[in-house]
Amino acid sequence: MFGLTPLGTVHTAISLVALAAGVIALFRYREIPPSAALGQTYIWATVLTCLTGFGIFQHGGFGAPHALGIITLIVLAIAAVAGRTQVFGRASRYVETLAYSTTLFFHMIPGLTETFTRLPTGAPLFSSPEDPALQKAVGVCFLLLVIGCVLQVRRLRAGHPVWNARRSHQ
Repeated sequence: MFGLTPLGTVHTAISLVALAAGVIALFRYREIPPSAALGQTYIWATVLTCLTGFGIFQHGGFGAPHALGIITLIVLAIAAVAGRTQVFGRASRYVETLAYSTTLFFHMIPGLTETFTRLPTGAPLFSSPEDPALQKAVGVCFLLLVIGCVLQVRRLRAGHPVWNARRSHQ
């Protein structure tokens, strides 16, 4: 279906779970909290998305999507370390929050590329990964990331309570 291999189909399904969990968490909590069920779902589905992506070679060998998977795993690890330690000092909370948000943006790059170079069937929205219109769409997502990160920093600086799994969300 849509030119996907069986692994590609599983990879896509997992990535959609991650994407949904991340977006819902951002709207509900204004961040992706790793202590919440949605945050855990997002993190583990993102890890699985990266790992299953390493086995997909639609365009030859190791390429930019694989590099993005490695970068995503590194950023997830940085977020986890920031959340569990004070290795970044007072900035740890900011690093954690912004890193998880950044990984959601990373989902959008292959998501837009793979979806809209295939759909609608027979007349895809974008002709290739290099299509200027696709680059603009990724640019809009990046702009949304920057705006979201600014809002998250402002919220953290204002001293709004951090979401905690032991209390109800705000």
